[in-house]
Amino acid sequence: MPTTAAPPTHPPSADAQARLLLLIDVFSGAKGIEGRMKLAKLDFLLRYPDHFNRLMAVRRPGVDAGENPWLTGTIEQSMIRYKYGPWDPTYYSLLGALTGKGLIEPRHEDAIATYCTTPTGHDVAHALTQSESWRPVYDRAVLLRRHFNLTGTTLKNLIYETFSDIVEADWGTHL
Repeated sequence: MPTTAAPPTHPPSADAQARLLLLIDVFSGAKGIEGRMKLAKLDFLLRYPDHFNRLMAVRRPGVDAGENPWLTGTIEQSMIRYKYGPWDPTYYSLLGALTGKGLIEPRHEDAIATYCTTPTGHDVAHALTQSESWRPVYDRAVLLRRHFNLTGTTLKNLIYETFSDIVEADWGTHL
């Protein structure tokens, strides 16, 4: 029987907000990130460098995947297996916090939310890229835009085809 994840017991951290802001900003140059499914899959590949490297090797063999953006190799908060693959229950509060601070602007068309940074959000994201600790995260987000700027469904399918452990995991399982 499928289980659902419990709601977060504390608000998402400033680091989680910064990571998501950088990801959204990198994709804001075009149309933004269309839909929470696409956002979740891109964030999954950003947060899990080993999975990113495996998918890069399948999708773009021979392309340098760059350095691991997480110096410690640990993930601040693991994602869970949910209906359409990797998911973080804090997305709603993360997106709400970034919207409330005026850093991102969700646009809704045909029941799909598209996330873009505001001019202020872009300035904050740019300032983050100037720091040694956030630059590799930005660089990885750029690689994601270059090689994985696909629809949310296509990303989900790539993840399902490549990572059987995620497909086989029960809903609510931490990845």
